[in-house]
Amino acid sequence: MLLCYLILASVIQPGADLLPNKQPQLAARQGLVVLTYSSGHAIYFASSRDFGKTFSAPSKVAEVSVLAAGRHRGPRAVILKGAILISAVAGETVKTGPHAHGLPSDGNLKVWRSVDQGKTWSQPVTVNDEAGAAREGLHAIASDRNGNLLAAWLDLRASGTQIYSSRSTDSGRTWAKNARVYASPGGTVCQCCGPSIVADESGRMWVMWRNALDGKRDLYISSSRDGIEFAAASKVGTGTWQLEACPMDGGGIAADGDHVMTAWRRDKNIFLAQPGKPESNVGVGKDVAIAHGTKGIYTAWSSGKGLEILVPGASASVPLASEGAYVSLVGLPDGSVLAAWESGDAIETKRLQ
Repeated sequence: MLLCYLILASVIQPGADLLPNKQPQLAARQGLVVLTYSSGHAIYFASSRDFGKTFSAPSKVAEVSVLAAGRHRGPRAVILKGAILISAVAGETVKTGPHAHGLPSDGNLKVWRSVDQGKTWSQPVTVNDEAGAAREGLHAIASDRNGNLLAAWLDLRASGTQIYSSRSTDSGRTWAKNARVYASPGGTVCQCCGPSIVADESGRMWVMWRNALDGKRDLYISSSRDGIEFAAASKVGTGTWQLEACPMDGGGIAADGDHVMTAWRRDKNIFLAQPGKPESNVGVGKDVAIAHGTKGIYTAWSSGKGLEILVPGASASVPLASEGAYVSLVGLPDGSVLAAWESGDAIETKRLQ
């Protein structure tokens, strides 16, 4: 069995207000690693110049009236050649009624930019062009190797939840007219499972989401060369999950060159699958994350034993942490992979050598 060396990097404790740190997300490019997370209705940022061994003191990106966070919601980060972007869904009014979940009733997908390594941040730019359409709070954002950005989200501008996206070709300063990625013939996609995005080496953007079709909650995928026209959606894997409910668990996607790999949950199991190929069962759990390192694909998830991780070349997962939730993974330029997760009210990170 391949050995996986886990090296404690940082623990980011709650700030002076003692609000818990939630929903960590990682990004890396060249020599920079970025960590973003939510605390109350504030978005925080920390960076590392030593491949995640240590992080700067967290600084506040923005504080909003209502921030969508929890169950895979919360801020995301992208590093471009001359800018760092943080995205999140925010609004002014708290939603009320059943299944409100503390979400904004008027939530919009917003992007903040920094051109000075996170010292200062711009005023936010709104990505969705129909006000309040992103209020479910679940989104993903990624860039290709040329710096073109694509954001995708669960969209509520029409009856039923659809998948919409928008492209930016100027480092997030402006965003194009929104494009519909997918509308389910069943009337809605899965209403609370977040989408995932990755760019392959050729620049093609892949978007994955959980569908709701004929009583089944399976993952579907589509791709686009221009961020405007999307290929016909196809189901991921060969099996199916008959479920008349939303598992609130959307999975993840990673790319090695033009090789795309997906990770997701079906019932109590975690699966890996390439688009158009059968899936492989890699463990029992939920809330899976995936990243590509120089040695191959790393996959982590929550289980009844804490957090588990499957490393390249291994036949079974090994423990990552005895307790924790909502793990995020990112491949680093030095060949390692960095993991971050909720650990009580703190954020903990570890490097995987």
